[in-house]
Amino acid sequence: MKKLHSTQQDLLKLLQKNVEDPLSVRELQEHLGISSPSVVHHHIQQLEKKGFLRRNPTNPKDYQILADSPEKQITYINLYGQAQCGPKGSLLDSHPIDRIPIASRLLGFKSSEAFMVKAKGDSMTPKIQPGDYVIVRKTHDAHNGDIIVCVNKGEVLIKKIQKSPGQVILSSLNSEAYPPFTANRDFRIEGVVKGVISYSMGMG
Repeated sequence: MKKLHSTQQDLLKLLQKNVEDPLSVRELQEHLGISSPSVVHHHIQQLEKKGFLRRNPTNPKDYQILADSPEKQITYINLYGQAQCGPKGSLLDSHPIDRIPIASRLLGFKSSEAFMVKAKGDSMTPKIQPGDYVIVRKTHDAHNGDIIVCVNKGEVLIKKIQKSPGQVILSSLNSEAYPPFTANRDFRIEGVVKGVISYSMGMG
């Protein structure tokens, strides 16, 4: 906390206190007695830059406080291929094929919860193209409609999930070429897809 301006320290405490019911910028301004919303935005950006705060790029009210272990601006994320899973039935048991540098602020969640998969095939086009780098947040649960990375029949897949009592349906975005199917007994969610970096951008 020594690296932070006193206003940033107060702002961080306020954000942490209200993480379950986030305040608006105006409300933060009023609580802290700050002169304008732009000043609040500046200090929020500084907290992100210094690694004390992580915000979801698509939803500013979705954030995490990282005050106990600030993250570096650039983090390295394990990259896995879509191959047969590891001996314990988990993709993450296998060895990563690379470690990819990425700006921590682009994740929207802690980098320790992230991994990447290099996509193959065209089953998830047009959203995910062959060779794209898929950013995934580790979890063993997902909501209906989420795009997930999973293990099914020993194979690593990227699919859209639909759960109902007694069964899980996995479907492709390229549904004309790949019909939906019921998940196997060994089905395991590895994570939820949070972003895609296009292969055409020349990352690999």
